[in-house]
Amino acid sequence: MRSAKLDQVCAAAVDLAREAITEVDSAEVGAHLDVVAEGERLVTHYFACEMPGYRGWRWAVTVTRVSRSKHVTVCETVLLPGPDALLAPGWVPWQDRLQPGDLGVGDLLLTPADDDRLVPGYTLSDDPAVDEVTWELGLGRPRVMSKEGREETAQRWYDGDHGPDAAISSAAPPTARCVTCGFYLPLAGAMRQAFGVCGNMFAPDDGRAVSSDHGCGAHSEALAETASAEELPTVYDDGEVESVDD
Repeated sequence: MRSAKLDQVCAAAVDLAREAITEVDSAEVGAHLDVVAEGERLVTHYFACEMPGYRGWRWAVTVTRVSRSKHVTVCETVLLPGPDALLAPGWVPWQDRLQPGDLGVGDLLLTPADDDRLVPGYTLSDDPAVDEVTWELGLGRPRVMSKEGREETAQRWYDGDHGPDAAISSAAPPTARCVTCGFYLPLAGAMRQAFGVCGNMFAPDDGRAVSSDHGCGAHSEALAETASAEELPTVYDDGEVESVDD
């Protein structure tokens, strides 16, 4: 598409465009920055904005004229951000802004009715432990985690601070894995093969879900060897005999 030709009569109407900016004091309208052809005999003039707090913004005044007329009229004036303008961050919906740990005491987090992580409790969820108690309509919880929800949760746990790549797990002996620890309490259902809860009060993961291949130095089989001190025989120095007078 061919770009519009700049109308010279409209382009020369710089003073008219400047005078059209009546929203602010004339001192807050800066230098003429540019003129752009918007269409046939339709031109926009750009002026610097000198108002405090509007760095990089520009006044835009669009002017036009009818065919075979030298009389230029103003269409509109508006304040627009330039390429280097200071702008507020873009709007992000609350459900996209929410991060793990944001929920505080007294807060209420509403779960959408169409949340992909949940399915109605009366449907099969591919988790035998759940299906055993929720197969009959009216029993069990209204909703349970879907297969997609469990997979997402498992991946988040596995990649987090309680998975095999956590710093404390990497520093632990290779044999000190949770799956062989006596304090490891496996979860029920489909998550049982990969996750459990730590029950060691001295471990940093106590009360938290950990992966079976997670590890730490508080493993139940990290037994301390009791060192017994060897009792040495009594040694008598009989090389010298001390004489005792009666």
